[in-house]
Amino acid sequence: MNSPDLLTRSLAVGIFNAVLRNGKGLEEEYSFQMERQEKKQPLENRDRTFIRLLVTLTLRRLGQIDDIISRFLKKPLADKAAYVQDVLRIGTAQLVFLDTPAHAAVSTGVSLIKNHRKYSGFTGLANAVLRRIAKEGKTIAEKQNPATSNIPAWLFDKWSKEYGSETAQKIAEAGLREAPLDFTVKKDPEIWAEKLEAKIMPAGSLRREKQASVPSLPGYETGAWWIQDLSASLPARLFRSVSGKKAIDICAAPGGKTAQLIMAGAQVTAIDISENRIKRLKENLDRLNFQAETVCADVRKWWDEHHENKKFDIVLLDAPCSATGTLRRHPDVIWHRTAEDIARLCAAQKQLLETAVQMMADGGEMVYCVCSVLPEEGRLMINDAVQSGLVERVALSADEIPEEMITKEGDMLILPFFYEETGGCDGFYAARLRKKE
Repeated sequence: MNSPDLLTRSLAVGIFNAVLRNGKGLEEEYSFQMERQEKKQPLENRDRTFIRLLVTLTLRRLGQIDDIISRFLKKPLADKAAYVQDVLRIGTAQLVFLDTPAHAAVSTGVSLIKNHRKYSGFTGLANAVLRRIAKEGKTIAEKQNPATSNIPAWLFDKWSKEYGSETAQKIAEAGLREAPLDFTVKKDPEIWAEKLEAKIMPAGSLRREKQASVPSLPGYETGAWWIQDLSASLPARLFRSVSGKKAIDICAAPGGKTAQLIMAGAQVTAIDISENRIKRLKENLDRLNFQAETVCADVRKWWDEHHENKKFDIVLLDAPCSATGTLRRHPDVIWHRTAEDIARLCAAQKQLLETAVQMMADGGEMVYCVCSVLPEEGRLMINDAVQSGLVERVALSADEIPEEMITKEGDMLILPFFYEETGGCDGFYAARLRKKE
């Protein structure tokens, strides 16, 4: 087996292990490992793309994969054999869900274990298991329920309670698909749709269904566009008037919504608590040739210190949330969240919402949004704020966003299976608000 094949699988196993077992974020760990590899032995773009696809797929289908593997083990592998288990997982993903030739997936998996002195004693077991999976794995997968196999019961139950079991099934299935590339362009969408081999979506984004190395696409270097899921592009468009106004984007990184507000003519302050995320935001704005005041701080503390001379006409709060609407792009989320996390996140969302209301100037508007379709983080959060007299809703209309995205309360709710024929969407909730008069 060629060393490039072993290298890509080895890197995939390492990234998967760091994400699943050490709590690393998929995007951050992937970028870190690719940058480190670039210094040692640069990879072809196709190899980098394959590594990301393989790790992402294994995380998406982990419930199914573990069920398949368990059928060919006499007893579960011990914790000390975690590396062996992860090699088997990566191998199973290739054999069952990627149509990798059996000899390639089996040989690389066996070689990874054989070449690792600490685990070489598992070589025979790995060979036997992967060969059985090569023969029987797809048949087993056909009889599994992908939605309930790969989604924690607590999350599926919450979706079912809010939307019904049939819709919950569709939400879960949408999270198993590979996400397309969505773009927000500065101008000339028809021209860029042709250049990027993309189509113009009903909500205004461009969508390219074929995967690609983003920096290699036309217009990247000149800052003609930025990557932004269709759903994520809508909250910043919900403000009725932006040009010339003072705006603040709270929890702003990586900067897509900040860029939208700047492009619409606002004077923007972008604030985020993470130094690394603010750094990434600045890099993105620099590439786009956009200017904004950037602040690295907890907005609650920052406001306490600066509120005497700071008021904003436009307040965009993209609140930290479970991110369970983004499973297509971020399948690691599902393995990093627990039911207990939701109450903690909701408490932070409530505090941030209260702070954001204080930041609004008289006559100002706010949009609250989360990349989640859990009611606690969206509908119920805003219901409580309205009932308490903190804010009032400014209902959305069908001339602003597609009608199917508007709830009976007048908020925006995008379920992940919307536009499923072209790749779906991130699950998103947003509400347009103003201070109670």
